[in-house]
Amino acid sequence: MPYEVSNLSPMLHRLEMEGRERLTVSGVEDVARFDENCIVMTTCVGSMIVMGTDLHIGKLSLDGGELHVDGHIESITYEETRSERGSLLSRLFG
Repeated sequence: MPYEVSNLSPMLHRLEMEGRERLTVSGVEDVARFDENCIVMTTCVGSMIVMGTDLHIGKLSLDGGELHVDGHIESITYEETRSERGSLLSRLFG
């Protein structure tokens, strides 16, 4: 039986917005939390926060890395990931 190696390309991150009512995000790895005013997700380029009103997740496919958002979108921001430094001793002997 032949052994196949899958050469999957890394997930690409892309945003597509239609007005301020529809947003499609690719490269989504996880949705940390959501409500009708805020959606926090992890993408292949870091954490992303979508703020607005009446936000609804229309489609979520973590296998394909795609998320569709409907509602009134007010802002899209990215959070910088901070590395955990730990104490001086853990950095010296860690």
